[in-house]
Amino acid sequence: MTAIRITPSLAIDESLISETFTHASGPGGQNVNKVASAVLLRFDAKRAALPFAVHARLEALAGSRLTKDGDVLIKASQYRDQQRNRDDARERLIELLREAATLPKKRRATRPTRASKEKRLEKKKAHSRLKKTRGKGYDE
Repeated sequence: MTAIRITPSLAIDESLISETFTHASGPGGQNVNKVASAVLLRFDAKRAALPFAVHARLEALAGSRLTKDGDVLIKASQYRDQQRNRDDARERLIELLREAATLPKKRRATRPTRASKEKRLEKKKAHSRLKKTRGKGYDE
């Protein structure tokens, strides 16, 4: 029962991760037909002791990788050997969890400056004058 450290205050149990191996598509010659090098990593997010806010952000970030059962699926088949694909899948899961653990920056409401308002209105007036010259019977 080893723990994988995500952040200094957050760790997940390795028993919540399961991996299945399949034949990968793509380059590799005849080796691709013999070796199951692609990895499908499944992380049980519902059983993980994640704080509520982190779990909510994880669900939003996971998107289509989240199953109805609450598992996060990550498929890795970039490399030709199984171990590199396993490491890649785990690294992508850890990165996803790190992103979910960080609080989003709060937006501070700002107002446009007086100069920018005046500039915008002046630009509108100039555009209006230009369009008036295109009409019939321009007399000015």
